[in-house]
Amino acid sequence: MKLNTQVSTLLAAAMLSAAQSYAGTPSGKAPVAPAPEPAAPFVTGSFAVMYDTHFISYGQDVWGAGADWSDSLIHPSLELDFNLGGGWQAYVNTWWDVNDLGVTTIGSNIQEVDVNAGFYYTSGKWKFQLGYGAWMYGSQTEHIVDGKVSYNDGMLNPFLMLHGRVADEISFDTGLVTQVGIAPSTTLGPVSLCFPVVVSFDTSNFHGGDAGFAYASAGVTATIPLTKQISASFGVTYYHTNDSVIPVNPDSDFVTGTAGLTVTF
Repeated sequence: MKLNTQVSTLLAAAMLSAAQSYAGTPSGKAPVAPAPEPAAPFVTGSFAVMYDTHFISYGQDVWGAGADWSDSLIHPSLELDFNLGGGWQAYVNTWWDVNDLGVTTIGSNIQEVDVNAGFYYTSGKWKFQLGYGAWMYGSQTEHIVDGKVSYNDGMLNPFLMLHGRVADEISFDTGLVTQVGIAPSTTLGPVSLCFPVVVSFDTSNFHGGDAGFAYASAGVTATIPLTKQISASFGVTYYHTNDSVIPVNPDSDFVTGTAGLTVTF
């Protein structure tokens, strides 16, 4: 009788322990579930203000600075990115050219306002971009379409970009710029370094000249974090342009400089 009582007691204890486990109280051997990762925000963005010695548009030295660094060009920009899920993002951005080098029809030394919108798609190390832009300057509007494919392998980071002028109110023709390049990057302590190299080709009269090789450039940019969301950047880029394809440049070979601040949010 005593043995039966002990067996009954053990069975009751086992059944109680099992019930407690199924009720949500983990046993000492059960793994603790990891805390869920916070969901990616729907909207992110960045605001930057850059000081540049030149305004270079696909190899064209717009203000004709050449080898001179005396010009003071301020280029603010703002981009908003919208997380659509599944690797898709929509973007809208604007870029301004602010200086006193010309008579502006916009006002307050604002020589140009560009507005662009489009989509990014990321799959593993691949990133794709397709977008449209309206570039407004001198009471004229230039309409462009951009497509870019990049492979972010952490070493060379190669890319192919197609920039098409699809409609305009300027003296140059509609046409296509094709660029290939690499953007190797590394870190030196807290400083991020990037070494972009670009080779570019134009269709006929895109920049007022022949079709073919337009320019090659190579540069270095250093980005220094100041806070979690604010960084400073400094860079120099060397350009070699082809006079027969971009005849409007005052110099075939020149170096540009840039410095500025970027705030991400």
